[in-house]
Amino acid sequence: MIRNIQKKILFGITGYTCEDVISKIHELNKLKIKKAALFVSCISKKSEREQIYEELLKSTIKYIPLVHIRNDMDKDELIFLKKKFRTRCFNFHETGFNYLEKWHGLYKNLYLEMNKDDSLSKKVQVEKIGGFCIDLSHLMSARRKSTKEYDYVSQRRNKKLFVCNHISGYCPMKITDLHEVDNLQSFDYLTDLPEYLFGKYIAIEVMNPIEYQVQIKKYISKILS
Repeated sequence: MIRNIQKKILFGITGYTCEDVISKIHELNKLKIKKAALFVSCISKKSEREQIYEELLKSTIKYIPLVHIRNDMDKDELIFLKKKFRTRCFNFHETGFNYLEKWHGLYKNLYLEMNKDDSLSKKVQVEKIGGFCIDLSHLMSARRKSTKEYDYVSQRRNKKLFVCNHISGYCPMKITDLHEVDNLQSFDYLTDLPEYLFGKYIAIEVMNPIEYQVQIKKYISKILS
């Protein structure tokens, strides 16, 4: 049982392209949603990310607690999101530690999302930043495969580092995450994970439309409460 799970789950403004992301913002507008998570990890051009920010400023979205950033994003983008949308958590992958210096002053707002390749750089030191953004499907795969990433996370289970999450689907047969989901049972794996992994902000990370994410949120809330 995860306390207040429904309040913690955020719709994910996701997309492979700028147009995909903006279409989800428009969907959220129709539902008058005020809070969501933002994923710009696939948007490589700063000019396109700026288009997304302009759409967000015109939208019903007023609060974006969690943003999945890219290593090529400058500090000014993070500060903009923090000021305009009260962003609390910026998550990056392990390679993000190579770019920490340019985000100086924002370390407490940075959160580590582990990879799943059974490799761990010596530069990865989660204690230097705000903590973990645990991608729960990645962790499920890592646990099944007994990877170095899983060991790194589980060894820190008693520390207050677990603040935010991504939730994608999961395929137990292929032991991999699913970012396009057509079956709500793809989230049943969540009931097999320990409670300490679940943070304050839990973002749905699928490419499905918001209409389907509404069903996902209801389903996850039901199975975890």
